Amino acid sequence: MPDETAPWQMVEYEGFEIHVAPFVKNAPGEVNASNAVENRYTYVGYVCHPGADPAIPGHAVPFHADGEENFGSKDDALYEGVHVGRSIVHGTHPDLTVLPLVTGGV
Repeated sequence: MPDETAPWQMVEYEGFEIHVAPFVKNAPGEVNASNAVENRYTYVGYVCHPGADPAIPGHAVPFHADGEENFGSKDDALYEGVHVGRSIVHGTHPDLTVLPLVTGGV
């Protein structure tokens, strides 16, 4: 799940950690100075308890941007990733929840 080379950023939120890595969505070779304005960004992330190892199954709830979703800047992608992480913690995300982390004792 977590890529050691990804630019991970972490936000503490209501007893959980939300980790988000925004990155350029353009295919390799498409990014250059002449089309830098056209770069689009996306993100991957996960929610876990503080200090949990996300590489261990059941210790994190992974999430990512929907397939065609993209953002105009790295900051926009990061903002949306944190927003999605908060919805997972709140229990308002339509598909993901931290309940297994809470009930599993992890």
